[in-house]
Amino acid sequence: MTDPAAHQPTPERHRDVDDSPAGLDLGRLSRYLAEHRPELATAPLRAQLITGGRSNLTYLLRAGGQELVLRRPPLGHVLATAHDMAREFRVISALAPTDVPVPQAVLLCSDPDVLGAPFYLMQRVPGEVLRSRRQTDRLTADQRHGLAMAMMDTLAALHTVEPETVGLADFGRPEGYLARQVRRWAGQLDRSRSRALPGIDELRDHLAATAPEGRYAGRIVHGDYRLDNLLATVDPITVSAVLDWEMATIGDPLADLGLLLTYWEVLGGSDVADGNPVADGLGPRAGFPTGAELIDRYAEGSGIDVGPLHWHVALGCFKLAVICEGIHYRHTLGQTLGDGFDTIGDMVAPLVTHGLNAARER
Repeated sequence: MTDPAAHQPTPERHRDVDDSPAGLDLGRLSRYLAEHRPELATAPLRAQLITGGRSNLTYLLRAGGQELVLRRPPLGHVLATAHDMAREFRVISALAPTDVPVPQAVLLCSDPDVLGAPFYLMQRVPGEVLRSRRQTDRLTADQRHGLAMAMMDTLAALHTVEPETVGLADFGRPEGYLARQVRRWAGQLDRSRSRALPGIDELRDHLAATAPEGRYAGRIVHGDYRLDNLLATVDPITVSAVLDWEMATIGDPLADLGLLLTYWEVLGGSDVADGNPVADGLGPRAGFPTGAELIDRYAEGSGIDVGPLHWHVALGCFKLAVICEGIHYRHTLGQTLGDGFDTIGDMVAPLVTHGLNAARER
């Protein structure tokens, strides 16, 4: 999840705002665009915060007669490297000519003095981010199945892109990727600790002691792949764009699968799904195919020998637990925008429990 976030608007998810929504100074932005992209500053800018985000702030921006999407990091307590706008901008630019659907990158601003943090602009892409039961309950069984299969076909397409062919050969270090993931999220946990978290240190230590080498290191890894990080249509069923790339790197694609299964079957489980502020409308409980069906479809399309994924699911649980704890911490400091933050800390304990159970499986 970087943290669970929606990135592109649908009408029912807009929030009416004043000229400058929280976290976005339209006056400063207008002056920056006038200097760097004057064609986008030909009329007063209008912006709306897209609700549903739990991490990076995302806005619908009307500029120069176009509808764009602006992304910037959250306010306040920002975990190092977890909200890297330049990284996200680079990867969507690189993937534009491939079969992986991405929004068109428009502009990157690395100067934090403009808006208080780096940001980038991309074209708005038609489609809907599906996350809640209110959205997915209206889908037919065939639509749910088709969307799930399209999700896996898109992930398989990503994992078959050769990084060097799109200018991403130096985008990450594949050697030791999984062990570094454990260390990275352990470090993020230490920066977000504000309360006792039973079992999380045991999970961290187990993952560190048993990290596999990674049989397929060297593939492009999304880092937060799930249905509600896609823009999708249901008539026809298509994935129109993959979103939320700031944790992308070169690594082991099985990490994407383990995290996807964590979202799909752990957060969709009976002890987490009720009141889940992340995505309560996904997974088998919401009428979608099982995780096993997803993995079979992926294996068929990617040619990757998936094998047991218990360790990768345990890593996914640890990662999401740390992210949820970071969001909980920012919420206690009053540094979050939007609804649903008051209960996200309740998800940490069941994620740790599931992670420990997965880690002990053989």
